[in-house]
Amino acid sequence: MDNFGILVIICVVVVILFATLLAILSRYRKCPSDKILVIYGKVGADQFGQPRSARCIHGGAAFIVPVIQSYQYLDLTPISMNVDLKNALSKQNIRINVPSRFTVGISTEPGVMQNAAERLLGLKLVEIQELAKDIVFGQLRLIIATMDIEEINSDREKFTQAVAKNVEIELKKIGLRLINVNVTDITDESGYLNALGKEAAAKAVNDAKKSVAEQNRDGEIGQANAQQEQRVQVAAANAAAIEGENNARVAVAQSEAVRREREAETLRQATAAEAVQAAKAKQEAYVAQQEAEHQRAALEKATQHADVIVKAEIAKEQAEIDAEAEAEVIRRKARGEADAIFAKMEAEAKGQQEILVRQAEGMRHIVEAAGGDADSAVKLLIAEKLEDLVAIQVEAIKNIKIDKITVWDSGQNADGQNSTAGFISGMMKAVPPLNELFKQAGMELPELLGKDLTEVDTTTNEEAIVVEAEAEPTEE
Repeated sequence: MDNFGILVIICVVVVILFATLLAILSRYRKCPSDKILVIYGKVGADQFGQPRSARCIHGGAAFIVPVIQSYQYLDLTPISMNVDLKNALSKQNIRINVPSRFTVGISTEPGVMQNAAERLLGLKLVEIQELAKDIVFGQLRLIIATMDIEEINSDREKFTQAVAKNVEIELKKIGLRLINVNVTDITDESGYLNALGKEAAAKAVNDAKKSVAEQNRDGEIGQANAQQEQRVQVAAANAAAIEGENNARVAVAQSEAVRREREAETLRQATAAEAVQAAKAKQEAYVAQQEAEHQRAALEKATQHADVIVKAEIAKEQAEIDAEAEAEVIRRKARGEADAIFAKMEAEAKGQQEILVRQAEGMRHIVEAAGGDADSAVKLLIAEKLEDLVAIQVEAIKNIKIDKITVWDSGQNADGQNSTAGFISGMMKAVPPLNELFKQAGMELPELLGKDLTEVDTTTNEEAIVVEAEAEPTEE
């Protein structure tokens, strides 16, 4: 092998080594301070021997094994969000509004970082913000439901600590941590907080007025004591003067009377002013107390509305729903009964139709048997029922029993018959003859069975009956 071949081999080896070095360096990833490097794939097992879903690194660097491992970054940028909670129900069943601002971010704690890698990897900051906001809303409502309005409004630090504690626990489950909580203001729609503020203001005003009245009272008492001391000293001086000046007693008495009158007037004015000030203070206190009572009445009315009317409306809606359900059951039952009746009537109609069809089919066969003559077919059917018809007609007079007949014979009629013969002939004709029954059925009696009885002269028979009747003695 010449020198050129050796040189080529060396160059190839150098290129391969350089390419291998570049490939190794390209798979070596450094983690910035504001991010978390998440390596997933085959990353080993945890302390219990279970395969890990990912390996998280905050700071430093790691080598990403080609083919069996890959990586992504989680951004540690804080996420600030407004949580305007409205109509949250407090422990006193009063709805309040709690606007607040929360700042959260992905946690760098080892266990919490693992939760973030499992639940937040691949989500955008907006999606993480919405997820965190839902958790904050739920925990905020839960905390408000366990505290009174006075406690929430007066002890903001306790409320904030409770919110931070509960929200932090829930956020750690998805890999987040709470950075800051700021509750801006608390309001309620019922005016309860406003009433509490007015009550505190009224109490402060009344305390100030009470202090002013007490100071005025102390001043009046001091003034009265000074006047009393003055009168005592003046009286002593006057007594000494009276002992030396008997001539001036009348003038001194008049001067003393004038002085006392003026002092009484001054005292009366001072007492009246004090009473007026005290009455004004009481009036203002009564007005403030009346306003507080109005607010308390409004609060009580709102509470009663929430406890009674809302429950009544819910009960009303429940009753309407129950009534509608019962009506629907009745309607369905009625539809079922109607369907059953309809099915029964339809079955009966089909049965009647089948009977009529069968009868018509039988009639058609009878007509065919009669040679196509429908009249003959009808006569055939009537002839089959003739025995029953004769039995029915005979049954009509079968049970008539005649024990004795008394006849008043008035001689012959215009047709040559007497009354007795006519009576007997009418009774005989009461039973239709066989030929007459055949005529009623639209048929003629065959000559084999005899002629028409109406064509036979019945005179002989009737006369024989008359003679027999006359032979009997008549009874009246």
